[in-house]
Amino acid sequence: MKKKHLLKILSLIIVLGLFLSACSSSTGGKNEGKNDKSGNAAKAPVDTSKFPMMVKNDKKAIEDGTINYALVSDTPFEGTLNYAFYTGSPDAEVLQFFDESLFATNGDYEFTNDGAASYEMSNDNKTITVTIKDNVNWSDGKPVTAEDYKYSFLVIGSKDYTGVRYGDAIIQSIVGMKDYHAGKAKDISGIKILGEKKLSITFTDANPSLLTGLWPYAMPKHYLGDIPIKDLAKSDKIHKTPIGFGPFKIKKIVPGESVEFERNDDYWAGKPKLKSLVLKVVNPKVILQSLKKGDVDIAEFPVDQYPAAKNAKAFQFLGKIDLAYSYIGFKLGHWDAKKGVNIMDNPKFEDKRLRQAMAYALDEKSVGEKIFNGLRFPATSLIPPSFPTWHSDEGAIGYDPEKAKKLLDEAGYKDKDGDGLREDPNGKKFTINFLSMSGGETAEPLAKFYIQCWKNVGLDVKLVDGRLHEFNSFYDMVENDDPKVDIYAGAWGTGSDVDPYGLYGKDVPFNYSHFVSDKNDQLLEDGHSDKAFDTDYRKKVYDEWQKYMNDEMPVIPTLFRYALIATNNRVKDYTIEPGKNNFVWRDITVSSNTPDVE
Repeated sequence: MKKKHLLKILSLIIVLGLFLSACSSSTGGKNEGKNDKSGNAAKAPVDTSKFPMMVKNDKKAIEDGTINYALVSDTPFEGTLNYAFYTGSPDAEVLQFFDESLFATNGDYEFTNDGAASYEMSNDNKTITVTIKDNVNWSDGKPVTAEDYKYSFLVIGSKDYTGVRYGDAIIQSIVGMKDYHAGKAKDISGIKILGEKKLSITFTDANPSLLTGLWPYAMPKHYLGDIPIKDLAKSDKIHKTPIGFGPFKIKKIVPGESVEFERNDDYWAGKPKLKSLVLKVVNPKVILQSLKKGDVDIAEFPVDQYPAAKNAKAFQFLGKIDLAYSYIGFKLGHWDAKKGVNIMDNPKFEDKRLRQAMAYALDEKSVGEKIFNGLRFPATSLIPPSFPTWHSDEGAIGYDPEKAKKLLDEAGYKDKDGDGLREDPNGKKFTINFLSMSGGETAEPLAKFYIQCWKNVGLDVKLVDGRLHEFNSFYDMVENDDPKVDIYAGAWGTGSDVDPYGLYGKDVPFNYSHFVSDKNDQLLEDGHSDKAFDTDYRKKVYDEWQKYMNDEMPVIPTLFRYALIATNNRVKDYTIEPGKNNFVWRDITVSSNTPDVE
């Protein structure tokens, strides 16, 4: 997902700004009060009750209103407007208005039968039968069919597929998928068409994540099927004239800048109340003024600007602990595209004591409080507290610079020439090249703060090219394993499925650190095995995995976050509450044609 949104549903958020499509969040729950090993409270130091998840507006709604939605970004959106191919959160924000999942979800992110399709599970939990509702049609009037849903799997599983979704464990476990992907079969034997609107999908193994992580998106075969799969991602039908079956239709796209949507009067779940919606890219530096002037009605709000906005009169805040975390990733190897596997072959960071030391050097509590105004807080594992059943901070590394220095000494990284910076174990100059992203007022001070933290323990860390990189170029360098990059600061939106396989499996492209080990493979497999239908067993596995990753430290979890959504006071019937926001863009209204201003 960058708040890239990863889709498992994996809302692949990559970044920080990261937010990996199709995601929802929940509150932190029972783990909020735990402490990490340094004594830093693993909870957000804000009164989260002050931020509701439903807007407050008792005024009467008007008919046929329009809403202005801000895509808050310092860079244009890429415009890959298809769930199978997009990789960045900005595109996911565009997608949400005109296309959607076949399945609605409840407050625990589990599929329900209230969406565009219903499902039935077999007794052995290995076959799901999906029935698409009769009135579900693409925005060009053609019906959404079982063939359309199957087509999305045929695209993702193809050897010519250029996206990143094939790494998903559930997709790979479809019977016949691996033979199809390898070119040994022309079809996926485990997917059976049972009627125009009905199909079944059979899996090699039962997986407890099936009803939170099954790929839920259909693709219009009648519209895209004449384009070779290898060319789909760059086609005009995805970038310029995409279609979906969501509450709105695209009327006009200004590439990278804005999208004008018009109501889909034939939306399967009922005619939307808004007549139109306009999305436009707004730079984080001016979003506060845009909200005050009423130029935008809804925006994901940068938490660094919260103190200047908390007493605003024209708009209000919604908030929740996000299904996301930010992290520092180590480039431990490379992605072998031909074999479809991660190869851990970079010796620079092979000593985990170096990786651990770099984690101990970071004062994340100060970052959360001073840079993010208490709205981000130290991350203690790679499963966020918005999954209260599964989150554990056992083995978490807190802020301990003396421990960092000791580990570096033990690993042979010592200052041998008296300049205050450590050489490598062979006595050679040791420099770490750090890739960090631009965007918002916090980007530069945060990067500088991290560099200073590492300098304080004797490590020479420098920005790649001596500067920050914007979103698109940042992820080009990360995804292509640019040799200039040793470490990078990213973020993940986990999506609604707790299974971390889609980010850290050996055969998934999103494993950007390229960490591979037999134990990691085994724990990830155990976490979605048939035994994992037993919650106690699965929790034990994920507790062990989080502890193991805190020890191996292929990535340093840095911050959990409290997400803020700013809404103009005229916005009505808008919610971000999980399970209640399935039809938010159908139900949202405004109480005035003119926004409140300050």
